[in-house]
Amino acid sequence: MAGTYSQLYIQIIFAVKGRRNMLLKPWRDEVFKYIAGIIKGKGQKAIIVNGVSDHVHIFVGLKPSIAISDLVRDVKNNSTNFINHQGYVRGKFSWQAGFGTFSYGKSQVNRVYEYILDQERHHMKTSFQEEYHEFLRKYEIEHEDKYLFEWVEECHPSRV
Repeated sequence: MAGTYSQLYIQIIFAVKGRRNMLLKPWRDEVFKYIAGIIKGKGQKAIIVNGVSDHVHIFVGLKPSIAISDLVRDVKNNSTNFINHQGYVRGKFSWQAGFGTFSYGKSQVNRVYEYILDQERHHMKTSFQEEYHEFLRKYEIEHEDKYLFEWVEECHPSRV
């Protein structure tokens, strides 16, 4: 019997609704571990899940048994329920609609892993908006800004 073999490396990026700084350090790693568990439970390989207070990066080894949009939907729904059930935030937590997804080759895996691992330091110099626009430019993705995430004014130490 013929098999299906694949090697797909995908980075997924999405933001907290309203781009609010709600993913707080005391429990952020627990949420990222939970997200990795969701991905594993879907039969996919979570290479790294990391981010900062207002957005998350997921790097996954994706099998063609699931659509990326279905995986992201399940990750967002289940992690939202987890965060709300744990009582990590006042009020109700949710993710913004939409996401970005970018593909890589095997030779880029270590570089992407290190980039995602280093999100805290990276965002001391670069805003999420700048980062996201750079991904869209680099991958030559046509877009209209009005359909991107809700952006909030950001202040960075290097600009103060």
